Amino acid sequence: MKIGISSYCFSKLFKAGNFTLFDAIEYAKKIGFDAIEFTDLPALKGALQGTASGKTTADFALDVRKACEKAGLEITCYAVSADLLYGSDGDTKKEIERIKGCVDIAKILGASHLRHDACWGLKDTSKGRNWRDAIRIMAPAIREITEYAAGQGIRTMTENHGYFLQDSARMEKLVLAVDHPNYGLLVDMGNFMCADEESVKALANAMPYAFHVHAKDFLWKSGAEPQPDDSWFPTRAGNHLRGTILGHGVVSVAQCLDYIKGCNYQGTISLEFEGSEEPLEAVRRGYEFLKGHSTR
Repeated sequence: MKIGISSYCFSKLFKAGNFTLFDAIEYAKKIGFDAIEFTDLPALKGALQGTASGKTTADFALDVRKACEKAGLEITCYAVSADLLYGSDGDTKKEIERIKGCVDIAKILGASHLRHDACWGLKDTSKGRNWRDAIRIMAPAIREITEYAAGQGIRTMTENHGYFLQDSARMEKLVLAVDHPNYGLLVDMGNFMCADEESVKALANAMPYAFHVHAKDFLWKSGAEPQPDDSWFPTRAGNHLRGTILGHGVVSVAQCLDYIKGCNYQGTISLEFEGSEEPLEAVRRGYEFLKGHSTR
């Protein structure tokens, strides 16, 4: 398995304005990662001062591809937000076309996969629709996108995040409803906890459909206790989570990695860090943990 990293790990540094996407590429290679993935390229372009001014997203994507080729980093995935239940400004067709445009950007990047959301951020019910209704409504839209992407040589997938479709059973039903060989899952071992699901058990449902994997860790506190501060967020059932360095939290990361290897998964496992610790040190430690346990 290849070890990758998500650009999302560096989000705090990007927002601070003293660290660019190209700095992230150089740092990832220095640490030893084999691959990298990018989240929301227009926002990353906008975070750059001067170097990306006047460039289209397509132009910027080409610059990013060249930087990764120079560094010797494979680009495994391009990740974008999406709402295929209610659409862009209430227009699902408009949202489908927007995501097809993201497929085009993934092609320019040279990414083999596009991750798009299904319906980000919804709770168990939204405007009277439950998750079963949502899957039935969204499946044709997702199928149209993946058919377009297949023509570009890009596989599409949805990640287990966003509360509404986050546990493994719902994600499995989504993949089965779309029913297309070019569509699968980005399996994030940590994100199952957001739906109060034990990560290793969840992998049994999710891994048969895995196109890509994220390694992530969380701290956990019971919902019977008050939320400590705003660095924590609630789970679906009202417990509390906070991101942390891989191997420092309650996710059974090593056991998850053993299970994934036992599934004969041949893709990339990418580190995704979203904790309060200093990002560069967190990434270094996360890589060391992932390298040590994925190769044992």
